[in-house]
Amino acid sequence: MDGIKYAVLTDKSIRLLGKNKYTFNIESRATKIGIKLSIELFFGVKVKDVNSHRLPAKSRRMGQTMRRVIITLQPGYSIQPLKKIKNFNQNT
Repeated sequence: MDGIKYAVLTDKSIRLLGKNKYTFNIESRATKIGIKLSIELFFGVKVKDVNSHRLPAKSRRMGQTMRRVIITLQPGYSIQPLKKIKNFNQNT
């Protein structure tokens, strides 16, 4: 997925999961429309709303700043957690 770096798991983001809202960190150059399309195609859900804000810059970080995005899904949709892949080479 272009632009999306990783999902965020903080106290606030876990509380928002109950309201069908998911939090991701994205690259600073990604647009809201691009993020919406990426989420819909990758997870197979319908996105209702996209809210984003820039994270405060760290004094040691040089270059790109990150943005955090909170995505609200339409009722009836949810993103399932990724399942762990088992190692099938245990018998060798």
